[in-house]
Amino acid sequence: ESPEATAETIAASAEEIWPTKDFGLIPIPKRLQYDPIKPFHFGILLNVSFGFASTFIVANLYYCQPLLIEFSKSFDVTYEEVSRIPTLVQAGYLVGLILISPLGDLVRRRQLVLLLVTVSTALTIGLAVTKNLRVFETLSFLIGVATVTPQILMPLAADLAPPERRASALSVVLSGLMLGILIARVLAGVIGNFTTWRVVYYMSIGVQSLVLIGAYLMLPDYPSKNRDLTYFQILFSMTKYAVTEPLVIQVAIINIASSACFTSFWVTLTFLLGGPPYYYSTLIIGLFGLVGMLGVFLGPFAGRLIDKLVPWYATLVATSLLLVSQAVQTAAGGINVAAVVIACFGLDIARQAQQVSMTTRVLSISSGARARLNAILILSLFIGQVMGTSVGTQVFVQHGWRACSLLMLALQAFQIIVLLLRGPHCSRKRWFGYEGGLEARQRVVLEGVISRSSEGEKVEHDPEAQMETSNAT
Repeated sequence: ESPEATAETIAASAEEIWPTKDFGLIPIPKRLQYDPIKPFHFGILLNVSFGFASTFIVANLYYCQPLLIEFSKSFDVTYEEVSRIPTLVQAGYLVGLILISPLGDLVRRRQLVLLLVTVSTALTIGLAVTKNLRVFETLSFLIGVATVTPQILMPLAADLAPPERRASALSVVLSGLMLGILIARVLAGVIGNFTTWRVVYYMSIGVQSLVLIGAYLMLPDYPSKNRDLTYFQILFSMTKYAVTEPLVIQVAIINIASSACFTSFWVTLTFLLGGPPYYYSTLIIGLFGLVGMLGVFLGPFAGRLIDKLVPWYATLVATSLLLVSQAVQTAAGGINVAAVVIACFGLDIARQAQQVSMTTRVLSISSGARARLNAILILSLFIGQVMGTSVGTQVFVQHGWRACSLLMLALQAFQIIVLLLRGPHCSRKRWFGYEGGLEARQRVVLEGVISRSSEGEKVEHDPEAQMETSNAT
């Protein structure tokens, strides 16, 4: 597009009247109102606020897991009846991923986030006060549906961050997400142990209220995308991306296998450490989660390294580290606890780096479809979690820790094979190949794209995606 055309587009955007109120009622702080002439500065403070919001919202999915015994006593029902609660929460989350998160490509994200956090906070009030198990189960399902705010913030971070800092921005949000998963179980377990389980949900109401206030005061308004599409067209196009885009399919396959390995490791770790030769207590086993938390805090530093590489190479390095960490666990996980600690840390940091690099690649396919593309990635992760939990547990119980670890080692190797089928600069519609060379430095690739664009060469795909990463070209 010529500079003259770009100037005309900006001028036309400037003449359009942009909203100054949320939901037509609540004034948007002036500094957060959209202005096409003065784009938002996506600084570290806003980035970190996205991460913390993800932490405290995603925790809604996991508070219930350590509290099942307390629920059983409080509602005077069997363990089997309360065991439905975590399943209902996750089922609701799956529904939200499919039906709500794609709305990020259709409506204003600020309004969507404020609405979702308001709904989840209101539903949590119901959880804290109800004395009826059926009401609790219904509200748990609905909270799962509403807890997709992090999947709205992830594509928004990709939109707001400059291309050279996109992986770093995504890694901060992802770190917040993983921290929420880890910390929710710990907080719920500790609070539930010393007081009533209802206090956990009172706390949740408080932190979600803080997220809501923070979102109102810090979240910039951003215009809706794809105004020419309907909701059902958005859902159909998400399905189309999932079955016609080679890169999306490749990354989804890797994500399913990687998520299965990661989930299987953490689920079966309790069995491994609680049995011979360790016989550790529940408290000591729980402390291994702190090793995983260290990996979460190092995630943003990995994101800075990923920004310097073509994402394909970052994925290759991360997947190779996953393979090495799993090999350590396979060799000595049931013999020496040091091997378990090394595997815990290596798998956690490598899995996070892999997910950031793959998300960066996929979100570069189309700037107008990032919410849908992200939803596909999270759905593939969800499928992997279910597979890892069921298959990993069954193999561990029937054949032991080494057989389970060997199976996961084979899945880690499978990921590298799938990755190597398409090179770092393979064109968007090509299923296999290594066209475009093997350049690994992101800076060199970006300079080449800018140079070709300035010389008037045809830009084949999404122009923004070409500027962001060569994987979409």
